[in-house]
Amino acid sequence: MKITSTDLPGVLVLEPQVFNDARGFFQESYNQKTFIEAGLNYNFVQDNHSLSLDAGVIRGIHYQLNPKAQTKLVRVLAGAIFDVAVDIRQNSPTFGRWITVTLSAANKLQLLVPRGFAHGFCTLEPHTQVLYKVDEYYSPEHDRGISWEDPDLGISWPTKHPILSAKDLRHPTFKQAELTI
Repeated sequence: MKITSTDLPGVLVLEPQVFNDARGFFQESYNQKTFIEAGLNYNFVQDNHSLSLDAGVIRGIHYQLNPKAQTKLVRVLAGAIFDVAVDIRQNSPTFGRWITVTLSAANKLQLLVPRGFAHGFCTLEPHTQVLYKVDEYYSPEHDRGISWEDPDLGISWPTKHPILSAKDLRHPTFKQAELTI
């Protein structure tokens, strides 16, 4: 597995080894021993799987407060996403900065988003399926979000008219968000 750092310390792009032949492909998407050897010692406890029927669906920008903050390992099973990680660690030198990575079924890249970062994505193709592992269980009382169109963040989303859930439409701005991570 090839591991590439991003401009946000701890946010990593993972490229698994893929074995292609006439039948299709095989890849190992997660191996605890390989992760530990690479210094990535996470205890993933839950898998989440989403299907977005249309291109232009934005999910996020989500995070959970301590003590229920989550590390996420994100990959795309079908379609493609514009994936975003935002540093919400108030004492971090990269606080408020964000990165984007295109993850797709074709490129098979994965994004590791550690605790202390908010996460969101926009689907680039219809019928996109995203699977992500988390190292802490979902906790509704710790669940928080940031507005996808926050002017201070200025994320350049690949859609002008996103499809959003009612919950995601109500997220506060970055300055208003509760960021006790």
